[in-house]
Amino acid sequence: MDFLVNLGIKPINEGVSTGKNWIPGSSEKIESFSPVDGKLIGAVTTADATSYRKVVNTAQAAFIEWRKWPAPKRGEVVRQIGEALRAKKDDLGKLVSYEMGKSLQEGYGEVQEMIDICDFAVGLSRQLHGLTMHSERPGHRMYEQWHPLGLVGIISAFNFPVAVWSWNTMLAWICGNVCIWKPSEKTPLCSIACQNIVNEVFEKNQVPEGVSSIINGGRNVGEWMSNDPAVPLVSATGSTRMGKAVGAAVGARLGRALLELGGNNAIIISKDADLNIAITGALFGAVGTAGQRCTTTRRLIIHESIYDTVKEKLVNAYKQLKIGNPLDSANHVGPLIDKDAVKQYLQSIEACKAQGGNFIIEGGVLEGTGYESGCYVKPCVAEAENHYPIVQHETFAPILYLLKYANIEEAISLQNGVPQGLSSSIMTLNLREAEQFLSAAGSDCGIANVNIGTSGAEIGGAFGGEKETGGGRESGSDAWKNYMRRQTNTINYSTQLPLAQGIKFDL
Repeated sequence: MDFLVNLGIKPINEGVSTGKNWIPGSSEKIESFSPVDGKLIGAVTTADATSYRKVVNTAQAAFIEWRKWPAPKRGEVVRQIGEALRAKKDDLGKLVSYEMGKSLQEGYGEVQEMIDICDFAVGLSRQLHGLTMHSERPGHRMYEQWHPLGLVGIISAFNFPVAVWSWNTMLAWICGNVCIWKPSEKTPLCSIACQNIVNEVFEKNQVPEGVSSIINGGRNVGEWMSNDPAVPLVSATGSTRMGKAVGAAVGARLGRALLELGGNNAIIISKDADLNIAITGALFGAVGTAGQRCTTTRRLIIHESIYDTVKEKLVNAYKQLKIGNPLDSANHVGPLIDKDAVKQYLQSIEACKAQGGNFIIEGGVLEGTGYESGCYVKPCVAEAENHYPIVQHETFAPILYLLKYANIEEAISLQNGVPQGLSSSIMTLNLREAEQFLSAAGSDCGIANVNIGTSGAEIGGAFGGEKETGGGRESGSDAWKNYMRRQTNTINYSTQLPLAQGIKFDL
């Protein structure tokens, strides 16, 4: 496949890099099989303790120099990365689609997110503002400034194998930090491609080796990073279980953890909704990326007066879905990431039935020509109750639960009545309902939308959620502050030394 060659992907790739140098690690390898056709794409070598420490030492040395570069100069390097990503968008989008299994359009969209965050970061590199405060002491001035934090460890998930890394790195780099990336074991080749692209730009600009590092490996790499005092910030995306382990380890050494964890996202469909918009938003939210987004729509909370109408429209919409090879732009839904995900999908269906759920659109595994990988499943829909244990749980698969409500207060209570708190939405043309949903008494999620679905966040806003979603914020708004340390400064330009709070200390 040409896109593999164009991205520098080999049958066997060194999986540990400090930039221009690729470091031998352990004798173990991670093999990457495509969920599209079940074929082996390539393999990467994994890190051992020695190669991990070499990466950290190189990154620490790079930070000493990189933090001295003016932020706009660092921004210029990020601008060039954005241009390189534009040139490689077609190839990288295809790799994302082929290695992860999302549709080709979604693969291109993920690379576009990378480009967008580069553009955002370039402008931000001239806007890392602090505040100036008035001092209570005469002849004094107070202000605050933001300094680079140091090494930023990034642990990413398979479902967005390149975009989430870029959210962190582009902001961290313009802030003067260096980054160490532990990619998902399920999509390691995407990390090799990204490192190859960045290496070319860094070499042209004489960026210190170690500003961009990758460490492929298993759970042990994440544990090394989480317990390492040399890594002041660990940004981790994944399951709530994983996030709790990372948070505990980082917290035990008083480091910082930026956590983006599970979602159990709902759309409320009001009796005053535009149903054409509502059905389209619900459909893409539920089946996009085969239900493997943290922002996937997992629950539809529908007003009782239109429940049957919405149910009928959903059944008709699901009949039009085309499931198959995601590299074929005619298909809407690709495969799950692997057979373990298929197993969890089937277990969740059986659990829903056992707990009282009624499937109005049945699920199942697809077999035959085009489905040889065994990872293609049918998106399905069940009538359920919010208190079912399976409904309270996030299943990374295209299973949608329908719930019924009588009034807006009940709908909001159902929406909030799960452990997770990432994304939420209401479909309504009723201004009072919309405002109530967005109020302090409304959605308890980090993201709350009106008349759009739960997925498809833009990089301009801060992305993240509350409760078991972890409380982290990435990407837009002032999320850059996560990657810096704040310093308050007071300057005395007088000939006296007055003390704060009027304290007298005379000798």
